[in-house]
Amino acid sequence: MSQGISYIDIIFLALVAGFLILRLRSVLGRRTGNEKPPMQRPQDEDVVVDLATRRRADQDDAARPARSSTDELPLFLRRSTEPLVAPEAMGGVMAIKAADPAFDENRFLAGSVAAFEMILNAYVQGDTKMLRSLLADEVYRQFAEAIKGFADRGEKLETELIGMRAASITSARLDGRNAFLTVRFVTEQMIVVRDRSGAILEGDPSRFEQLVDAWTFSRDIASRDPNWRLVTTTTPEE
Repeated sequence: MSQGISYIDIIFLALVAGFLILRLRSVLGRRTGNEKPPMQRPQDEDVVVDLATRRRADQDDAARPARSSTDELPLFLRRSTEPLVAPEAMGGVMAIKAADPAFDENRFLAGSVAAFEMILNAYVQGDTKMLRSLLADEVYRQFAEAIKGFADRGEKLETELIGMRAASITSARLDGRNAFLTVRFVTEQMIVVRDRSGAILEGDPSRFEQLVDAWTFSRDIASRDPNWRLVTTTTPEE
């Protein structure tokens, strides 16, 4: 989970870029057996640029509408009929934008959706190194203790994110140089806990449940560090 390059310090771009690079390496660094041989250029072939074609391409690019930050939202958010920023959070969002003109709430929200999946996957896989880079100290301690608890008991957590149903900014504030934004996620997940033998202790792999989480992310907007970190997680009452 373009114009977004100028907003590199807004939406976890450093994190997502690193994730994508690893994914690309897993493909580009391995031969699948279906690669085509490299095309050989004849020795006497001239290297010619068709300037007329190039000018037409440049004109087409100029005529193409500028990419909006809305275009970077996941499809389910672009189709949402609910406001992506709650009315009570709008004042805080405007304060953050005033202090950091590069901030864009759509790009932040798109990044938070990507971060949710990354954090969930890292937690299920017990990847504390990944979690360390994404979580504030206290939240990391809670996640690490839960991972250790499963390992000590010989249990295995299995979670599958079936789908993200909704995501919206419900709270926003600026405290000095630190921006805080809370995102409400509504997801459908399959959650199962198994013992050492593989027997199910909790959950049902054939069923999914709808979960609501409120995650608060924070960033020092005056820092060169582009990363937003998860600072609190709660389960709001519905």
